[in-house]
Amino acid sequence: MPTPQQLIRNPVSWFEIYVQDMPRAKAFYQQVLAVELSAMGPPDLAMYGFPANFDLYGASGALVHMPGFPSGGNSTLVYFNVDDCATNAARIEAAGGKIQRDKMSIGEHGFIVLALDTEGNMFGLHSTR
Repeated sequence: MPTPQQLIRNPVSWFEIYVQDMPRAKAFYQQVLAVELSAMGPPDLAMYGFPANFDLYGASGALVHMPGFPSGGNSTLVYFNVDDCATNAARIEAAGGKIQRDKMSIGEHGFIVLALDTEGNMFGLHSTR
């Protein structure tokens, strides 16, 4: 019989951010988040995954270029967990993105920044400080 903890699942298991220009989008996220994305997926699909440790809380995902699925204009917002969202936000414009909302408090849950990437996708940064 599973324990109560085994029955509770995180609400998100994976995310994908659709892009039109993979080299540009990959460079943007690598610069802003200070991480290295890795090639993944089937050979006919341009897909680069974010670093992940699947034994820890949270979800990982990938940048994806899929013909017929344009970037921007969708209604799902991905928040990246960072140490201090102001530090990562300071890299956004230099990487070709745009700040939509500067660092703001969300009370006891920490802080967020909202931004647009080079493909027109809105994303968030979240930190506890």
